[in-house]
Amino acid sequence: MSPIVPQKGERFTIPGKYLLFLLTILSVALIVVSFQTDLLIRPIRTACGAVVTPLQDGISKAGSFLNTRKEELATIRELLAENEKLKKEVADLTSENIKYQQDRYELTNLRTLYELDAQYDDYEKTGARIIAKDSGNWFHSFIINKGENDGLKVDMNVIAGSGLVGRISETGPTWSRVLSIIDDSSNTSGMVLSTADNLIVTGDLKLYEEGMISYSKLVDSADRVVEGDKIVTSNISDKYLPGILIGYITTINQDPNNLTKSGFLTPAVDFEHLEEVLVIMELKQTAGDGT
Repeated sequence: MSPIVPQKGERFTIPGKYLLFLLTILSVALIVVSFQTDLLIRPIRTACGAVVTPLQDGISKAGSFLNTRKEELATIRELLAENEKLKKEVADLTSENIKYQQDRYELTNLRTLYELDAQYDDYEKTGARIIAKDSGNWFHSFIINKGENDGLKVDMNVIAGSGLVGRISETGPTWSRVLSIIDDSSNTSGMVLSTADNLIVTGDLKLYEEGMISYSKLVDSADRVVEGDKIVTSNISDKYLPGILIGYITTINQDPNNLTKSGFLTPAVDFEHLEEVLVIMELKQTAGDGT
């Protein structure tokens, strides 16, 4: 009776040795087919490609993105570091530029004072720095950093820029107050340099907003005084030494009495920008409280 032919009523079975033989034959056939053709590999390869290729593409894109971001972050760090360096350099250059401008401005002021000192070389002078001022835009009353200990006295004349600033009105051991010629309470006896005609220069803070102060009581019957003439301190002034430049005539008006003239003049000193001044270490010899 054949072992692989089932009898009536028996289940169909294959003996193990035959099954092993068939599987061996099938395996060898598959190996041969695999080596000779891609008939079996192609579907697997296609299926794997359909799954693996998008995954590889995604991983490649993600890697590329991360690498780009890494490079960008590195560049940003470099730019931030360079930016901080540039900021420091700009701050240093700005500080140096400010110092340079201050030094240049101070040098210009000192050069101006030196030229002014040479212009009035007949008088002994000392330099002083302004350390405080009264309220307002103009230096009409201010404090300097020298006083009685430095030999300064009330009514000593103060000059700066191109001419007369004012006079010392009060002194302390290490400080002095200066009352300028533009102050409302200031009256200065002046003289037209070209004609020797006398006049009175009066301070006016309101008027100085237009860069001028007023003068009056000019006797000029010969009409020799013209706009632009220099006004200096006169010989008859009780408090001011003679010949110090006050300013320049801007306008000339005939007074109603037809005897005198008045008008405005432009001061020789910029009373908006003052830092250093020269104090003349000499008092006018004439006594009295006149102008």
